[in-house]
Formats: sequence, structure tokens, C-alpha cells
Amino acid sequence: MTSLLVKNASILVTMDDSRREIKGGGLYCEDGFVKKVGSASELPEQADTVIDLAGYIVLPGLINTHHHFYQTLTRAVPAAQDANLFNWLKTLYPIWARMNPDDIFISAETAMVELALSGCTTASDHLYLFPNGSRLDDEIAAGKEVGIRLHASRGSMSRGESKGGLPPDSVVDSEESILRDSQRLIEKYHDPQPGSMLQIVLAPCSPFSVTSDLMKESARMARHLGVHLHTHLAETEDEEEFCRQMFGYRPVEYMQSVDWVGPDVWFAHSVYVNKDEIDVYAQEGCGVAHCPSSNMRLASGIAPLREYLAAGVKVGLGVDGSASNDSSHLLAEARQALLLARVRSGLEGFSLSADKVPPLITGRQALELATRGGASVLGRADIGSLEPGKCADFIAFKLDKLAYAGALHDPVAALVFCTPQNVDYSFVHGRMIIKDGQLLTLDTRKLVEQHNKAAARILE
Repeated sequence: MTSLLVKNASILVTMDDSRREIKGGGLYCEDGFVKKVGSASELPEQADTVIDLAGYIVLPGLINTHHHFYQTLTRAVPAAQDANLFNWLKTLYPIWARMNPDDIFISAETAMVELALSGCTTASDHLYLFPNGSRLDDEIAAGKEVGIRLHASRGSMSRGESKGGLPPDSVVDSEESILRDSQRLIEKYHDPQPGSMLQIVLAPCSPFSVTSDLMKESARMARHLGVHLHTHLAETEDEEEFCRQMFGYRPVEYMQSVDWVGPDVWFAHSVYVNKDEIDVYAQEGCGVAHCPSSNMRLASGIAPLREYLAAGVKVGLGVDGSASNDSSHLLAEARQALLLARVRSGLEGFSLSADKVPPLITGRQALELATRGGASVLGRADIGSLEPGKCADFIAFKLDKLAYAGALHDPVAALVFCTPQNVDYSFVHGRMIIKDGQLLTLDTRKLVEQHNKAAARILE
């Protein structure tokens, strides 16, 4: 047994059911799990490792619910800078088709390192094209190097242009090979146990890139083998029009027709949904990965975040791909979620007058989306808060930074309202992976060097 004691935090944000914030708080952990949470008098005095975090704010590790790691290779590509979703995809598909297994590995390392430095301890990624012998295994190997928890989605595209889909035929696969590889990955890698560092998800890419048969067969396999389901949905008005013409349904109705609703399903984006569809999500237990930066970058629209939360829909945050966000900073995404929801409140005519205060998203709600919300979306009962029985996944920010000067009236809110910072400490399952702001698992300078060489090659 190995033990870890964290003590004297200026504020320990538990995100437990009571949302306790403990001044001078700490944690006692054994073998990667939290055993006790509280003030110094409530914790053991000794452990194998003791960390004094006086002057720091501690909170649960952040959870990312939607990403495309490989897209770090194509950030800010000039031809795709000013395009909406469909044109952005058409521009980048041919570039992505040049990737190889080494590119998948190095881009995944890069994305996960950036996430880790921003406070992320669990990340879900959606890899949906496999050119030149690439496999999801390449991404999984990268995750082991970085040291954060990974929900690796076996994405897929089976409907190319010749069948009425959006992607070129060169980047789609046969449904037989997709399903065969999906089963292989689940049987080889998926770990459903508490504390799991790796889970597999089945994730056909989108209504405009896969067939109805593949959606149905993926759902059948996922439920038989006990894994979750994920896809893009209702991201743009173009997608809504595609679904009406191709299937005769709006996007959410289409999901219902192919057995894609339930507590084991979460959707990325879900910008264009009406009240009845929000109610479907709430009643069926579907989750949403809210990706505000990507939705702004591609001019897709503003998701109805307040309405989701009011209806009881499970909502987490996603930085989305690094070619539609151009960043993988999860704390920054929490800030964007807060600000964009407030923009929507203003556009809907709410007033800030004393007699009509709008139901604004708060700083703490934004942090909750990034912690508890993400855990609920991924179906994880063992992460998202700091309390006995949960994983020892936590992060710490030093409070004497320039960005927080004058903001110590409420340090918890300051994490979101002020310029988002990188973490000073990060622990995943009780293992320190960041110390004094430096990643301990990889050489980041060498990583950037290798990554830039790969990015230059595929853009030649």
C-alpha cells in the first residue's frame, strides 16, 4: 500500500454533493483512492508522501468529454481558418489522409500534454479516420506515456461521397472492418473497473459520414459488450438539413430511429435542438459535450446550456479538435462556456436591472461542468469530485500569480473569471504528473520538435 497526504491547501474545492470548500483543507489517499477529506485535524499526520499546498487552491481534476487529438497537426491551416464546418472538413480531409501511425502517436501525446497542463486528468478522444495503417492503439500507447486517464473512442466513417456522404471515399472504411476492429479494441483494452485508466467507446463520426446500419450495429455491439456510445450531433444547420433530406428526420429524431438514445450515449455539440429534444435528452439520460470555442470558431452557433442544465441534462465540456479550437486548454474552455452562455442570455433579452436579474451561468457552475459534469457524461462514478472512495485525481493552482492579483476575494471564481492559467500540480490516481508547473512524464521540448516535423510533412 502506498499513501499520500495533501495538507494546508488555502481552499480545497471538493465538488461533493454538498459542494464543500474547505479552508486549510487536505486529502489522505491510499493506492490511488481518496480515503479522507477535511481539515488538518481530520487527517492522518503521516503518509509515504506528504505535500504541503499552503498558498494553493486544490480542486478535482478536470474532465474533457470531446476532442480529436490528431488535429493538433493542422492548427490554423490558412485555407481552413475562415470556413464553416462542412467547408472546413472538406479542406482538411485530404490533409488528414496523409497521416501515418507515428503522426497519430505524436499528435495524441501533444494534445494530452496540453490538456494535462491545463488541469485535465481524464480525457475522451474521438479518432474517426485511420489512414495508412493507423490504429486506435497508436493513441492508446501515447496515453500511457502521458499518464492521464483516457476514454479512447473508436470512431468511424463509412459513408463517403459516392454514397451521399461528406467525406471523400479515400478516408472511409467498410462497415465489416469497422465492427471487427471495434470488437478487438474492446476485448483487448476496455477496463470497466473503478479507477480504470483506459476505457473504449464506440463512436461513428456523424450522421453525414456513416450509414444507418453502422449506427444500429455499433449500438448493438456497445450494449452487448458494455461500453458507451458517442457521436457528433446537431452541430450546424447544414447537418440538420442533411438529416432531413437523407433520413426524413431532424438529428435527434434520427438518433431515436437508430436506437441511439439512453444513459450510455453522449453527443458532441448539440447546438440545434428544440425544447422537446432537450426533454428527450433529459428523460433518456443522454449526455452532451459542450464545445463553446469550436462552436464560435466555426460560426456554428450557441448551444442552449442554461436550458440543458434547467432540464437536468448531463453536460460536460469538450475542447473539441485542435483544428477547430486550435487549443486544448480545458480551464479556458470552462471560461468560454461561462462567457458564451452569458452572451446568449443577453441576446435573449435578459436585463441586468435590479428587478430582473437573468439566470446567468456562474463561475462555480462552469467548474462543475468541467468536473462533476464531465464524469456524469462519461458514466464515471469514481471521478469528478474529491471525497472518500473517489480516485485521487486532483490539481492545484498557486494563488500568488499575477493573473490573480486583486482577485483573492473569491479564488474559486477567479480560476474561471481571470485569465486561465496552467496548473502547478496535477495528480492522477495518486501519481504526480505535474510538479511546479512542469510535466514529469515527457520532455515537452522534444515533443514539440517531433510534432512540428510531423505537421510540416503532412502539409507539404
